[in-house]
Amino acid sequence: MQSKFPKNFLWGGAVAANQCEGAFDEDGKGLSVQDVLPRGLRGARTEAPTPDNLKLVGIDFYHRYKEDIRLFAEMGFKVFRTSIAWSRIFPNGDDEAPNEAGLAFYDSLFDECLKYGIQPLVTLSHYEPPLALAQKYDGWLDRRTISFFERFARTVFTRYKDKVKYWLTFNEINAILKAPFMCGAIQTDRERLTESQLYTAMHYQLVASAAVTKLCHELIPDAMVGCMILGVTVYPLTPSPDDVIKTMLRDRETYQFAHIHARGEYPSYLLRYFEKNDIHIDITDEDRAILKNTVDFISFSYYSSICESASENAAMTGGNLSKGFINPYLKSTEWGWQIDPQGLRYTLTKLYDLYGLPLFIVENGLGADDVLTDAEDGGKTVDDDYRIDYLNAHLVEVEKAIDDGIPVLGYTSWGCIDIVSASTAEMRKRYGYIYVDRNDDGSGSLRRYKKKSFSWYREVIRTNGESLER
Repeated sequence: MQSKFPKNFLWGGAVAANQCEGAFDEDGKGLSVQDVLPRGLRGARTEAPTPDNLKLVGIDFYHRYKEDIRLFAEMGFKVFRTSIAWSRIFPNGDDEAPNEAGLAFYDSLFDECLKYGIQPLVTLSHYEPPLALAQKYDGWLDRRTISFFERFARTVFTRYKDKVKYWLTFNEINAILKAPFMCGAIQTDRERLTESQLYTAMHYQLVASAAVTKLCHELIPDAMVGCMILGVTVYPLTPSPDDVIKTMLRDRETYQFAHIHARGEYPSYLLRYFEKNDIHIDITDEDRAILKNTVDFISFSYYSSICESASENAAMTGGNLSKGFINPYLKSTEWGWQIDPQGLRYTLTKLYDLYGLPLFIVENGLGADDVLTDAEDGGKTVDDDYRIDYLNAHLVEVEKAIDDGIPVLGYTSWGCIDIVSASTAEMRKRYGYIYVDRNDDGSGSLRRYKKKSFSWYREVIRTNGESLER
């Protein structure tokens, strides 16, 4: 079958600096909030970095990135999504001058990508704000953090304007309401935060996102800037109108963020929610003007779908920040995430119908407890047919959306090389095409091995999707 993917489709993979780089205290880097989260999203924070935090070493990408990018090039990547660790550039977040060693590292990283014709897709803030901002300002609860973020963005835009043409502002920006410390460096305990405080922090991030979008367009006129939302596909558990209305309300929790980025203003339902619940936010006329600087595309993560219901008696799914009710028509991963390829097509369609902007799938993949086995060539591999089946099915649905006329810029599968989990800070939950020999106890050689899916994805890219099983 002839592929429906456009010839310029951006095939690639994605990681985050805090989950792969390691070198947490090298070359002038300051601490980030991730350095005191040894159990990830679900665990408590510590006063200082502890040896059991796997993210302190990650997969040693900081020292091995040339080897890894060479492997990405062997797969044929057109794009590589990563993030810039804010605390590598401004160790305390509010520093007057940037750290040159940090800037030089990303110069080398992006040069290595471009050497192989791989376009960097760079996230400015991927769950890794400087820890000092939490300690000194309570992170994004303080309006001054906007100016610190603008200084960071101006610095990297200016430095990499000839190397990076695709930018994202905040990773899964809607997650700040669920995980305020990890996403917003908000040190105040979640239980003590009021809704007014949470939505104020959200507002400051949205203003910062719009401000740096404007800045990027000024400094790099040929660049594209996107927002990035945690994609939560929600179905009514039953045809009951109560379940349908509950689903509509749950959807709004996600789409309000895309709406503000794409339309440049708060949706009326969110303003009404503030009014009805006595939520007071520091929104100025200047803020409203800044929000008018809308994005060029919408990017999102997609792993699974959930159901919503007005009843509380149904069984719940697994998941990090987007748990819901179990869909009886779907199978689940070993982590309880329900597998729903058609949900990806549904989400693409809904986002385009609502906002009419190009879309970019920047996270999608299957986390599994992979087993390293002997390969025919005498080396090691992972027979991950389950991952191939998952990715193949999702990409077929992306192709259907493209055939429907939806402009999809590209696809970067999550954790294209095994990295430390964001949710639990473990290595056991692996997503990559490349196995990294590191274990949950910190042992392992860090050697890289190609999984079976490595060759599969290489063929998908080489044929621009024609090799997919339909």
